[in-house]
Amino acid sequence: MSAKNRRIVSSRHLAEGPGWEASEFEYGLIIAYNGFTRWMQRCMAAVGAPELSPLEILVLHNTNHRDREKRLSDICFLLNIEDSHTVNYALRKLLKMALVTSEKRGKEVFYRTSDSGRDLCERYRELREQCLLGTLPDTGIEGEKLREVAATLRALSGLYDQASRAAASL
Repeated sequence: MSAKNRRIVSSRHLAEGPGWEASEFEYGLIIAYNGFTRWMQRCMAAVGAPELSPLEILVLHNTNHRDREKRLSDICFLLNIEDSHTVNYALRKLLKMALVTSEKRGKEVFYRTSDSGRDLCERYRELREQCLLGTLPDTGIEGEKLREVAATLRALSGLYDQASRAAASL
């Protein structure tokens, strides 16, 4: 089998028969996810918050997004997280670290990044530019091509969500 036709999959039993390419995609997604979470934690550690988990980092960045306050349900929706308890736990840790603030209005709690949280996000952004974004031109995956990959991932996310609902109904 030539290098071009070689199947790179994590589970041979999932790559047999028609649709084997989905298994190749899934393996790529697995290793990309693990590389991405490792990157997030090491970047955050380098800028001063080594104790944050990948989910806590995502929640912090999402809370900081557009400098707008957000509810737990907003954060879960935007990050496509079904288990709100994990996000709530992350928010409690970020509150304890004084990286976010909260304000209760009626039954709703609104979260916003604190000054120290915004500063941490800014330092992360600067290190990301230095260590990651500067290398993208060398890969040939930047600009419009990167946007196409992102659109494909969002579309496939919808397919996986739909399949998960179908599986839950069985």
